[in-house]
Amino acid sequence: MTFTINMEGFSDPNSGTLRTAIAAEIAALNLYEDMARMEVNTDIRKLLFHIADEKKTHIGEFAALLLNFDEQQAEELMAGQEEVEEMGIEVLHPILIK
Repeated sequence: MTFTINMEGFSDPNSGTLRTAIAAEIAALNLYEDMARMEVNTDIRKLLFHIADEKKTHIGEFAALLLNFDEQQAEELMAGQEEVEEMGIEVLHPILIK
């Protein structure tokens, strides 16, 4: 699996780097969870799910830093949450932006 960083169109190249890192972590997360679901060995399954959980933390780390570089992204996250709530869907884990 390879990822190419295309900085064209990004006002801040750091945003592109962070988005690419997020995409890579999401791909890895999906891969590890899929492998774990298919694995018959309980030790290997446990390890794969553990690594998948670490990927979720990495996604959060990259996303938190992305918001430092892209204020519009932060605003759009909040707008998306508001739209979900307007549909009558309860947001169980609201996006926290200071």
